[in-house]
Amino acid sequence: MLALRTTPWPLVAVFTAGYLPPYLLPTTVGRLDTGLPLSATQAGAVGSALLLSSASAGFLLASRVERAGARTLARFGLALAFLGYGAASLTTAVPAVVAGAVLGGFGSGTATTVAATRIAAERDPHRASTAGLLSVSALAGAVYLTVPHLGRSHGLPLAAIALTALTVWPLTGRLPAGTGTSPAARTASGPLPHRRSGLVLAVTVLCWSLAQNSLWGVSGRIGLTQAGLGDAALGLVFAVALGAGLMGVLVAGALGPRLGRAMPVGAGTALIAGCIVVSASATTPTAFATGEIAWNTLYPVVLSYLIGLAASLDARGRWAVLVGSASSLGTAAGPLAGSVLSAQAGYAGMGLVLAGGLLLVAVPMTAVALHTGGRPLLPGTIRRRGGTPAALVAAATGTPSGAVPEVGAAEQTVVEIDVDAPALAVRGAYDTAGPRQAAAAPGPGPG
Repeated sequence: MLALRTTPWPLVAVFTAGYLPPYLLPTTVGRLDTGLPLSATQAGAVGSALLLSSASAGFLLASRVERAGARTLARFGLALAFLGYGAASLTTAVPAVVAGAVLGGFGSGTATTVAATRIAAERDPHRASTAGLLSVSALAGAVYLTVPHLGRSHGLPLAAIALTALTVWPLTGRLPAGTGTSPAARTASGPLPHRRSGLVLAVTVLCWSLAQNSLWGVSGRIGLTQAGLGDAALGLVFAVALGAGLMGVLVAGALGPRLGRAMPVGAGTALIAGCIVVSASATTPTAFATGEIAWNTLYPVVLSYLIGLAASLDARGRWAVLVGSASSLGTAAGPLAGSVLSAQAGYAGMGLVLAGGLLLVAVPMTAVALHTGGRPLLPGTIRRRGGTPAALVAAATGTPSGAVPEVGAAEQTVVEIDVDAPALAVRGAYDTAGPRQAAAAPGPGPG
């Protein structure tokens, strides 16, 4: 379970502010469609532009967090998010809404970049990422329960994101001026390690996120037009689904590395594919709610393991940021792709296409998880009696980040056993190196 004393809560708050826009994507896109003179495809394109701006921040800043400082960049990103989303929520002029959404998206992406970099530098990245997912799921669920009762304005979800950024901004004072505080982060310099695994993971996570958010971006319209839900009932389904996601995050945090990475990533993605088919083809409120709740339960579990997998590839967090930015690219293309696919093939046909794509990308993602399976999910130290902590040894010898299990999770008690050993031979008993005579007594074996 999550330990209160070891969880970096300011970092979790920044993570929450950065990840909230994708979680509110269905209501944001849906209200742009109904509250502004935009078609469904145009509203999806605005959502894609917002998330594309967020992804671009990650690619631009992945290698600059250490130089600029986590505190400075987090404040910059949260300020942009507040100004951009706040301005977009207060106007009905479409160009101004689009400009505000793009500006706010860059701010959210900056906050996400800082959070991803710092999480990779933590002794327990899985704990920090699951805490962040828990926080953003809870907040998004509260927004889905509240917003339908406040009116039909397009600006309500955008205002919620802006106010979250404003609330988190004071907490950034507890972030360090720079990263690289761990021994592994200080010594890990030079080119990106594990380039092949990192590139495969980045490409497949992009496709994984594209499939997820193609459905998520049109889920509101599926619920309203195909499953027959009202606006309040739809908000309730989304809130319950995100509440189920909270349980999924708690389960992921409790399991930690016990199942490894390959099974949660591979089997979890296959199950998500089935949930997408159920949701997209639902024609009744019960079927729609079942698919959405099951999907949102599994999604954060797999995502937490993907975040941990990316963080384990580089102690400086560069792969965590780049994989996260690739995920944001997929997320960005999701609303538009979902709108186009559903217009061409219908919602049920879109679900089948997305499920097939998920099953395809599950194979290389699982292969990367298996390939890096020798590096435990939770990096830390093993304290040896009278010896150097193993994490320091690993850092000094170039062992990849995450190669050492976490204290308390994988550390084993040292038991001292008395063994009756023969007395040491005197100096004169040793002979020169070389083959023994035939009559010589055999020495000890290789053990």
